[in-house]
Amino acid sequence: MSTVSVIGRGITTFGRKDESIKSMVVKACREAIVEAGKPKIDAVFVGNFSSGPLASQEILGSIITNELGLGSIPAVKTEGACASGGIAFRQAYQLVKAGEYDTVLVAGVEKMTAMDTETVTKAINYAMDSESNEGASGLTFPGFFGVLAHRYMYEYGMERKHLAMVALKNRNYAIANPIAQFKKETTLEEIMNAKPITDPLGLFDCSPISDGAAAVVIQKGDDGVRIVSSGQASGTPLMQEVDELLHISATNEAARRAYEAAGLGPDDIDVVELHDCFSMTEIIAIEELGFFEKGKGWEALEQGLTEHGGKVPVNTSGGLLSKGHPIGATGIAQIVQIVDQLNGRACNQVDGARTGLAQNLGGTGAYSLVHIFSKKGV
Repeated sequence: MSTVSVIGRGITTFGRKDESIKSMVVKACREAIVEAGKPKIDAVFVGNFSSGPLASQEILGSIITNELGLGSIPAVKTEGACASGGIAFRQAYQLVKAGEYDTVLVAGVEKMTAMDTETVTKAINYAMDSESNEGASGLTFPGFFGVLAHRYMYEYGMERKHLAMVALKNRNYAIANPIAQFKKETTLEEIMNAKPITDPLGLFDCSPISDGAAAVVIQKGDDGVRIVSSGQASGTPLMQEVDELLHISATNEAARRAYEAAGLGPDDIDVVELHDCFSMTEIIAIEELGFFEKGKGWEALEQGLTEHGGKVPVNTSGGLLSKGHPIGATGIAQIVQIVDQLNGRACNQVDGARTGLAQNLGGTGAYSLVHIFSKKGV
């Protein structure tokens, strides 16, 4: 099996954009290829969740190869809800590692703001089991994670302010990120008094509707940021089938597999980008990834352990909450931030960062991906 590295990256701004889905993804891909030194691309993988209903555009892989003049190389589009980009990356990584390809372009993109909120919400809810009793009852993603937040408060003593601390931390990081959707300063008080979405989650606790694209070029060898390992796992999409409501088993299992393959553990990781689709999701994720004990994530937030100077800085990009969440692009955008951190050129740079982890979640825990990276020479 070959060593595989990220040798180029590209990313658009996130938010409400006038550009088409085609324009955004081609722009990010072109930037990644140029940074990589314009290598010969052997295949293209693109992560996307809902380009048909939300952007009236499918066949994204073929569009990329055609627009970039890449010829008749294989192109694949992957869908895994909010983990679509992470799945595309893992598939490409495995094929390069196995020797099928030498150099692969991996992209993620979503165009969400061209449609009204009702249409977008309906499309997002396709990521739940619509034939289940839960789907028929009208359960939504904010509703699901609102239930988790209430249960966590009951079990472990967390307060509403601790959810707000997640949102505030990530907003403070986003202020320095040039591609972030939300860069306006805010306060804990403003977050706690914001428009309620589903109790106890308010407006700042929920990731926004976003447009954007991101891309990386990966290649056999160790000329860039090394991909140390990748883990993936699946879980039930139904709340009624979960054995432990506050345990997202797919994230825990994907992390276990990634750590085992890397020969590393949580204490070896210097910087993390994880899937904070809601503020509650970040608290659960830092526990499932092994950085803090179960039920102690809120205390870690309170003590500043997930910021610069703490145990491990989390979501230095601003996370989904403030960087934005163009669904198909999210998994690749997380990787771009980790690559930038390990190359020493990130916004909110972590001094001495040598290893990084990216975790991408799909649905309410239907899919989870964990990728571990290391700085060249480590």
